[in-house]
Amino acid sequence: MRTGLMLALATVTALAQGTPKLIELPSQSPLVSFRIVFLTGAAEDPADKKGLAYLTARMLAEGGSRQMSYDEILKALFPMASSIHFQVDKEMTTFTATTHLDNLEAFYAIFRQMLLEPGWRQEDLDRLRDQTINYLRVTLRENNEEELGKEVLYQELYAGHPYGWHNAGTVSGLKAIRLEDLKRFYQQHYTQSRLVIGLAGGYPKEFARRLLEDFSKLPRGTAAQKNRPKPKALQGMRVTLIEKQTRAVAISLGFPIDVRRGHPDYVPLLLAITYFGQHRNSSGVLFQRMRAARGLNYGDYAYIEYFPHGMFQFEPDPNLARPQQIFQIWIRPVEPPNAIFALRLALYELDKLIREGIPEPEFERTRSFLAKYVNLLMKSKSIELGYAIDSYYYGIPDYARYVRDELARLTRERVHAAIRRHLQTRNVQVVMIAQGCAALRDKLLSGEPSPIQYNSPKPEEILKEDEVVKSWPLALKAGNVRIVPVEQIFE
Repeated sequence: MRTGLMLALATVTALAQGTPKLIELPSQSPLVSFRIVFLTGAAEDPADKKGLAYLTARMLAEGGSRQMSYDEILKALFPMASSIHFQVDKEMTTFTATTHLDNLEAFYAIFRQMLLEPGWRQEDLDRLRDQTINYLRVTLRENNEEELGKEVLYQELYAGHPYGWHNAGTVSGLKAIRLEDLKRFYQQHYTQSRLVIGLAGGYPKEFARRLLEDFSKLPRGTAAQKNRPKPKALQGMRVTLIEKQTRAVAISLGFPIDVRRGHPDYVPLLLAITYFGQHRNSSGVLFQRMRAARGLNYGDYAYIEYFPHGMFQFEPDPNLARPQQIFQIWIRPVEPPNAIFALRLALYELDKLIREGIPEPEFERTRSFLAKYVNLLMKSKSIELGYAIDSYYYGIPDYARYVRDELARLTRERVHAAIRRHLQTRNVQVVMIAQGCAALRDKLLSGEPSPIQYNSPKPEEILKEDEVVKSWPLALKAGNVRIVPVEQIFE
């Protein structure tokens, strides 16, 4: 391929219809990477046991096998400098690991046992359930307003939908789960027909065939769910205020979109949000107008795909593929007096993007940047393998090639048409994490101007624009604003 990184083309193999798919990226690397992806996830949780998919995966990755306790597994993996990680999303459950070729046989013997012969020990369930509840209640709910706001946004948009709860479940759902529930979920969902195996590195040729044959011992099962109901349509702006003792206000807002990879408007919208507010990119419009020009906060970004853990990483994780996505703006915490102004400014900039589009020089600059940036996403063979599995899921070519080829024939007019088709400012869900939500609600509903408070002088051009932004219409109805105590989230 014509890139400086010389990305390899993945190959797909299956023994027969309904058996595991094997995606390979062979190379000369002495490191061998595994990605074991089951096309099942939190969307399959029973209504009364939300968290079952997550806890099942965690039991496999952080519990013992039939032959070894988890402590024994950790001791065995330590001298290999290897570890096993898991990730649960709505439609995918992923197990990842990388080991040196010299340790391949010893490592694989343990890895295979963990996934194919789980131990199902009660002490592992008790330990991992407690850790998961602690993650929801403490790590996420009490200690991270920004990630909390983004997750609540999804829960609000997908209320009553299979995507309507956190991937780790709810506290009540986790407490209701028993060992038999885990075994049943594993038997029903960890099947050949739902399995995609990824393998990369300098492994022996015969190893790939053995890997495929080993996992073909799982039950055949049924194909993964492909059709999900659409989320309820938004009618006007809705605001959910999470009451929490915090010194700043974290804001997330968005709405569902009918665009995913492979859709004709995916790459046009990808270019649009790269220009408008790519994650951790200081050249984005939101970053420039909200942080650089006004010093409102640390950063402001936009997304057309689920992007968890943005607090801690610069690039998205693979294997979060979904048939449904949302457009989202993440406004990092602002001082309480400027919270409503920040919300209005984000909507003002989004409206401007819809009305005016992208200037020609910025369109060309963004297209050039994005054509190079997609290659940088493949920073390791494991990540490249993850993208190859996602491309298989979406039915598209290699992701970097897919994006580059689409960019090469993309026009500014096509981008503007996609923006106007899918982006809007009228029907929007907003989530704000704040202290004193009753007063904030009253200010939002009053419709009164919300001037920004500066600590230093600003240029006349900014002050003139502020006069427009401070009165930007929110058109909120009282019934569309609600306050939720933070203690109720994830329960």
